Amino acid sequence: MSDIPNDQPLSDAAAGFAKEQLKSFIERIERLEEEKKTIADDIKDVFAEAKGTGFDTKALREILKIRKQDADQRAEHEAIVDLYLQALGMVG
Repeated sequence: MSDIPNDQPLSDAAAGFAKEQLKSFIERIERLEEEKKTIADDIKDVFAEAKGTGFDTKALREILKIRKQDADQRAEHEAIVDLYLQALGMVG
């Protein structure tokens, strides 16, 4: 909780500090957003390169998704998918 009641204006120094702090946050976020866009473009380029050499990008995306999962989560998911495939008669 703030020691300053809500109806009291901030001092000029405090207001100046808050303004500079806010500006700093905004500028940092803008820089990070630009970096994120650059990285996203780089990833897009890598997928295009992989596709150009004959790799299936949908399969690559699936592999990336799987690699992010915890091993136990992955095993559980695979078991459920196998069970469903068997129930549908799709597994020999």
